[in-house]
Amino acid sequence: MTLRIPVASEDIPEREAKPWYVYLVRAANGSLYCGISDDPQRRFQKHQKGQGARYFKTSPAQALVYVEQWPDKGEALRQERLVKKLRKSAKEALVASFAQGGATVELSPCGA
Repeated sequence: MTLRIPVASEDIPEREAKPWYVYLVRAANGSLYCGISDDPQRRFQKHQKGQGARYFKTSPAQALVYVEQWPDKGEALRQERLVKKLRKSAKEALVASFAQGGATVELSPCGA
């Protein structure tokens, strides 16, 4: 068995970072569910089928209402934590800005 050790960083192919997304889904009861995915449309379809999140067992997923792209999974996770800390009114502002063409809304956790 031969073990090849790269000599220079050029020998190591640089992995292209796959974008990840933070998304909000409106449930039938009007609540908003926040999650991350590398394919939010596919994830939403799973939510509609009752798969992927217990959240939708009691109130089915109705609409994908917000999607925000991030360069990698780590960044998306950090943003998801921020969004989950927001009050519902701030989440609704995100949804409204997305519906009007994706204007940026400054995020700060509730109580901050």
